[in-house]
Amino acid sequence: MTEDLHIRTQGRAGRITLTRPKALNALSHDMALAIEDALDAWAQDDAIALVVIDAEGDKAFCAGGDIQTLYDTGIAGDYDYGRRFWRDEYRLNAKIAQYSKPYVAFLQGFTMGGGVGIGCHGSHRIVCDSSQIAMPECSIGLVPDVGGSLLLARAPGRLGDYLGLTGARMGPADAIHAGFADSHIPADRWPDTIAALCETGDTAALAAAAETPPPGALAGQRAQIDRLFKGTTLPEFLAALRDDKSDLAQDALKKITRNAPLSMACTIELLARLRGTHADIRTALDLEYRFTHRAMEHGDFLEGIRAQIIDRDRQPNWRHDLDTLPDGAADDMLAPLGDDALTFDRKG
Repeated sequence: MTEDLHIRTQGRAGRITLTRPKALNALSHDMALAIEDALDAWAQDDAIALVVIDAEGDKAFCAGGDIQTLYDTGIAGDYDYGRRFWRDEYRLNAKIAQYSKPYVAFLQGFTMGGGVGIGCHGSHRIVCDSSQIAMPECSIGLVPDVGGSLLLARAPGRLGDYLGLTGARMGPADAIHAGFADSHIPADRWPDTIAALCETGDTAALAAAAETPPPGALAGQRAQIDRLFKGTTLPEFLAALRDDKSDLAQDALKKITRNAPLSMACTIELLARLRGTHADIRTALDLEYRFTHRAMEHGDFLEGIRAQIIDRDRQPNWRHDLDTLPDGAADDMLAPLGDDALTFDRKG
């Protein structure tokens, strides 16, 4: 059992608490495997009625995956560790989305990247006033993954393209509006609410504690976002943003121009393939894994981590320029992997 988690049973609940607040509860490979083991055991335990996952600290539920080891191994030319990490993490994401019992996540502070994967696919997703949910992967040379592409594709209108390309943070109302959360419960009510869940095994305690969140921004911006992000390619998005001098458009353009062009083109293609279809979590994860399998060797992931996390110079040298991304680059990154395709078998 990893010391970065506290896994136990409490009354009728299986309880998971992330316990590395100084690292913003970043999700490691060992943590993902331990959570999966617990979920597998509780699925077969009639004494467990539901699962509650939360985290220590005020700053973050989980601000992302623990990428230091991914970077170290990738720089050394070892791409297998990262591929194994993503396979195992994605299998956990699918398991949470398809879990047979209620899975209740309490999402304070930052919930980003890998945190979305373990927090935003369950049946009951709780936010509070401090909640800030985002998918900022394009800034580090990835795509919105851990099943986040499916959440973005299902968001109203073209909010998914906006959120995926800009990495914009969602407060509680915006997270609920975009489909990343379900209920707003003030943080000071969380201890009593969790205690009631554990005692009764009944999610009715959530509705009893829920309140309307403070107003967000996305609902009011929806029409403008739909217009600006109605295109089908990165050049079309860029042209629309450059032609619009509104604050929203110029802020979005500023954020986009910092990101990896290849990642953004692939994000647009991912959402287009998933939007308006009957795609499920496994379909989305399979597509995401096509990208992440190639991300170190053929993408910008290692350079993005260097610029944002290691050297922190914020001056990434992306493989492609924003306006000269080759035709077919996104298709190449999202092409089927053949024998290397993602499986959801623990041994796969």
